[in-house]
Amino acid sequence: MPVPAHLQLSVKPLPEPLPIKKLLGPSFILLGLGLGSGEVILWPYLASNYGLGIVWGMLVGITFQFFINMEVERYALINGESVFVGFVRMFKWLPVWFIVSTFIGFGWPGIGLSGATLLANALGGGQPIMNPRILAVLMFLFIGAVLTLGKVLYQTVERLQKVLISIGVPFILFLTLYLSERMDFQALAQGLIGIGNDYHWLPAGIALTSFFGALGYSGAGGNLNLAQSFYIRDKGYGMGAYADKIKSLFTSSGANQSIRLSGTTFKVNPTNMERFTVWWKRINIEHLVVFWGLGLLTMLMLALLSYTTVYGLDNSQGINFVINEAMVIGKSTLPFFGVLFLLVTGVMLLATQLTVLDSTSRIITENILLLRSNSSVHISKMYYSVLWIQLLFGIVVMFTGFAEPRTLITLGAVFNAVAMFVLIGLMLFLNKTQLPTELRPSFFRTFVLVVAFVFFGTFSFLTLRGIFQ
Repeated sequence: MPVPAHLQLSVKPLPEPLPIKKLLGPSFILLGLGLGSGEVILWPYLASNYGLGIVWGMLVGITFQFFINMEVERYALINGESVFVGFVRMFKWLPVWFIVSTFIGFGWPGIGLSGATLLANALGGGQPIMNPRILAVLMFLFIGAVLTLGKVLYQTVERLQKVLISIGVPFILFLTLYLSERMDFQALAQGLIGIGNDYHWLPAGIALTSFFGALGYSGAGGNLNLAQSFYIRDKGYGMGAYADKIKSLFTSSGANQSIRLSGTTFKVNPTNMERFTVWWKRINIEHLVVFWGLGLLTMLMLALLSYTTVYGLDNSQGINFVINEAMVIGKSTLPFFGVLFLLVTGVMLLATQLTVLDSTSRIITENILLLRSNSSVHISKMYYSVLWIQLLFGIVVMFTGFAEPRTLITLGAVFNAVAMFVLIGLMLFLNKTQLPTELRPSFFRTFVLVVAFVFFGTFSFLTLRGIFQ
């Protein structure tokens, strides 16, 4: 099938590789996407109830996501566009799937409501100072204002996540190292190879939906992994240096900003291949250190902190286990540290909600526009319209009876884990068929993605069968 004129790639030289210190950024955003779901809520919840024998799942999940994300980065690095443009060249109606699956998977306001619940308790010194839903609504409106008024969208999101991660992660690491004992670390090490308290791999009675959801959220989760191609493009990695950036509606150039969705690629020649090799090596290092290394460390520390403080207590009620953690931390140190823990985790959750709304608005916007046949589009107005529709939907959901944030997070996590199964197959097919032979995934990376595809496919089948039986 011939490629429509407005989706054809232009050709320019591949820019010189940037030093690693200038590549830092996109992985922080993806790490921030995970901190508010699997890291802060789902895995610590499982550890507080079933011990540390299940943490092997987070190692498997984040390792799979590293390889998935690198294939997303490969495509964006080579073509300077999002992977969704590549998908629509293969299958015209794929944007419909990404619009629907992204909205269903991430439209629920569970992450933001969780953050508001923790902040309400922090501001009240351990007791909610106000109705968390009211605070959540105020925070959603604040998130909308931050994203709408930021001069350049990517820079706003990147700077926010860098600051919060640089503060939150060391604080959590300090608390965990201070409160945990040698036996706790031994239990953590055993859990990485599937050995738990009187069980191997999975404990009796664990809800497969909760485990599968946490597995899918070991990192960003679902279609959010594909949003990495936006951030690679906007950061100017590789051929993304030639791409336009989304600007605020309140700038003179952003109000009627028209950009070309299709990207720019390079010819396969010795000079470009030499540059690509250096680019590929450096972005792998950046993602391995920031996303995989820092992400895994944070997940392990949060799970260990939950196990150390509240394992064996009644943690079945929603996200009360986090509040229980804060109480134990306050008693074991100073009350101030318990309140600070709630404050830090609450802010991390709300920052994740902001980044999720940005990423999903980008995904939905671009896929809506890809269903049209224009050569250029006014993307800023569409983006901000989608953003505020999602914000209003989240507010409506919070006031129609869905008041338990962990349930909302688990619901979204299960759907997004199934979406992972779909996107792995699509991403592998895209890079193995649409990229030049010399730039396609190696045998090893192809093998890892095939294993991930089978793994998520099997868990999807088992989880869905359990739901509908």
